[in-house]
Amino acid sequence: MPGQSYAFRGSEKPLIGKTIGELFDEIVEKYPDNDALVSLHQDLRYTYRQLRQEVDRAAKGFIALGFKKGDRLAIWSTNIAEWIITQFATAKAGIILVNINPAYRTHELDYALRQSESQALLLLDRFKTSDYVEMFYKVCPEARESRPGQIRSEKLPFLRTAVLLRGQKPSGMYSWEQVLKMGDEVDDSILQERAEQLDFDDPINIQYTSGTTGFPKGVVLTHHNILNNGYFIGECMNFTEKDRLCIPVPFYHCFGMVLSNMACMTHGATMVLPAEYFDPVSTMKGVEKEGCTALHGVPTMFVAELEHPDFHKYDFSTLRTGIMAGSPCPIEFMKKVNTLMNMREVVITYGQTEASPGITMSSTDDPLEMRVTTVGRPMPHTEMKIVDPKTGKMMPKGETGEICARGYAIMRCYYNNPHATDQVIDEQGWLHTGDLGQLDESDYCKITGRLKDMVIRGGENIYPREVEEFLYTHPAVSDVQVIGVPDPKFGEELMAWVKLKEGQSATAEEIKAFCKGKIAHFKVPRYVKFVDSFPMTVTGKIQKYKMREESIKELGLEDAASMKTA
Repeated sequence: MPGQSYAFRGSEKPLIGKTIGELFDEIVEKYPDNDALVSLHQDLRYTYRQLRQEVDRAAKGFIALGFKKGDRLAIWSTNIAEWIITQFATAKAGIILVNINPAYRTHELDYALRQSESQALLLLDRFKTSDYVEMFYKVCPEARESRPGQIRSEKLPFLRTAVLLRGQKPSGMYSWEQVLKMGDEVDDSILQERAEQLDFDDPINIQYTSGTTGFPKGVVLTHHNILNNGYFIGECMNFTEKDRLCIPVPFYHCFGMVLSNMACMTHGATMVLPAEYFDPVSTMKGVEKEGCTALHGVPTMFVAELEHPDFHKYDFSTLRTGIMAGSPCPIEFMKKVNTLMNMREVVITYGQTEASPGITMSSTDDPLEMRVTTVGRPMPHTEMKIVDPKTGKMMPKGETGEICARGYAIMRCYYNNPHATDQVIDEQGWLHTGDLGQLDESDYCKITGRLKDMVIRGGENIYPREVEEFLYTHPAVSDVQVIGVPDPKFGEELMAWVKLKEGQSATAEEIKAFCKGKIAHFKVPRYVKFVDSFPMTVTGKIQKYKMREESIKELGLEDAASMKTA
């Protein structure tokens, strides 16, 4: 009889009972001359000692602006050095950093500032075609006429201050340099006094979930959540002060901020920023130029690198490890990253923002087969179970159910949203992820899909991930996503969106013929659509609900979609 799907992973290494600022200062004392931060696109380079100087200047500058412990400061920016400085400076000053997606536009910015009750906004001048200053003025027209630090807006009653991170300072804002100069006027003892008021259980960050449905929710995370998750992420990659991590993933997201920045800081390793935003060439150049030992990315980033025509021109010999995460990782790509990019110790992390974010992770010494076919075991000091989503009862090992997690990494709450919090964290403290998975006898976890993505065709439960993994073995297929679409006879039918490799061709009938006899007949997609890309969030999460909406219209299935079912 298989055991129940419950796992706990202990560790010889205890959880760190310190604030982010306390550990940061310890790391600086230990590795003062180590490269801490290299921003290639800004031509900036800081040792840990130099980075602390800038972090302390910014922290004191925020105090000079009047920010108290627990105040909210939002940052709306791409990957620049000032983002990392702000990340550590707000932690030292006890200010809650509110991450705002740089892809957000006026409606979303307005929502995030209001919902988080932010007192300040740090923003870029512009990036590509986006004029952030003008967008901000549309959301808060009063700021244009205000004196810096004295914004009064009926719509944004908490907002007082705007700081421009670079470029020509417009009216109503402080410049980044002004904030640093204000910090120079504040005595170090003031920052020390603030540090003594802080506790590692204090909230220090609000991150907005990607929001595949409805409004994004503000996930409240503490020093303890983020610091420990970042530390154990680094441990699972065998990080030391000699590692140099290339970071093309966005900072506003848990991947960049915790799995990348915090994993580096907690080990005295180097953060390398190849560009403001993901670009495959900049990333590959950055790895070669800085001799990076590790590289992070979502699967679509690794695909863009591996399939780039100039891929063979770059030297990946210094790479050892890294993380592929953010969405399900196709096995074939994992194998290519492992061999062609020299990332022989590449690992997968699975999690979500509500868990700071890592719930499971493979280790560098796991067999390759386990690193490419599973998402590893629970993170150290983390409990995990698989339950029947209908009854809440634990499933036997090897059977599919909803993944639940409990431990130090689980968020405090959704900001100002107790109802939504109660929907995902139960009375026993378990986070219900909404993801489907299985645990094997050795506690390795396989993700089989999203609870909402599961397709029920004529009473058969179909997990799109299983069909996707099979279709990846077709020689012409570069990427594939499988969804359910409404059907009057079976309730739902399968549809595959297929992206072909460059120079390859295939027909829908050929794809279906490839499936026949190899997978159960009810898993063979009824519909096949060839595409160049998929709708996704900027963090690489596929938005299957958008695919479903588009497909219903294209296939004329509106009547089937509106049929009522029991």
